[in-house]
Amino acid sequence: MARRPFVCGNWKMHGTPSEARKLVRQILDALPNLSESTTEVAVAPAACALDAAREAIADGPLALAAQNVHPDPSGAFTGEISVPMLADLGVRYVIVGHSERRSLFGDSDALVRAKVDAVLAGGLSAILCVGESLRERDGGFTLNVVRRQLAAGLEGIGRSGAGLDRVVVAYEPVWAIGTGRTATPEQAQEVHADIRAQLAERWGDPGLAVRLQYGGSVKPSNAADLFAQPDVDGGLVGGASLKASDFAQIVAAASPGPA
Repeated sequence: MARRPFVCGNWKMHGTPSEARKLVRQILDALPNLSESTTEVAVAPAACALDAAREAIADGPLALAAQNVHPDPSGAFTGEISVPMLADLGVRYVIVGHSERRSLFGDSDALVRAKVDAVLAGGLSAILCVGESLRERDGGFTLNVVRRQLAAGLEGIGRSGAGLDRVVVAYEPVWAIGTGRTATPEQAQEVHADIRAQLAERWGDPGLAVRLQYGGSVKPSNAADLFAQPDVDGGLVGGASLKASDFAQIVAAASPGPA
């Protein structure tokens, strides 16, 4: 089943609004043929830089993503941001359940599910992150952990699969994020294939159509080998997305078409 490759740059807590504006322009300059590319590309600036990034994207071929969201549409939640706020900023994708949110900020499986449900109910698309720690991998629990996180995050989607076409799943082995270590293409494929099987078992063909990204120290030097795996449909890119030339090489590796 053909799935459109998708690469998203997660800038994390890097970049002021003015720096975000500059980086978007550099990325667009580095990808002059992006509008004709078969690869979809998004960037996820810090919340304070979303509007500046949108301004720089203008009518360009980049999609805008947010790094986090609160599940409620409004309320007394100091410092949070809601789906309606993101939608009004032109955001299309929301990263949910990133390992840093889970480990540093206590995002539980239940909270991740609530966020996914809110994103889909608000008409946006969710990038659901799943992945195991080094201790879990060394203990042989990788697939157990990923299956649990996947099932919990998508629990709100009924048997009909309504909304599943606006879900992307990003497998991010926690031990490979920001460490310089990367899962081998074979390790990534093993987990991606299992995710694909879980989705297909529950939803059939709609499950097979869900795009699966790999996240975990994706670099220009390893992107092509990772993206060549049959169940890896692109990447959720961290540090390498902060340099336009590196990010452009990763995008080019995701598709044989022009980028």
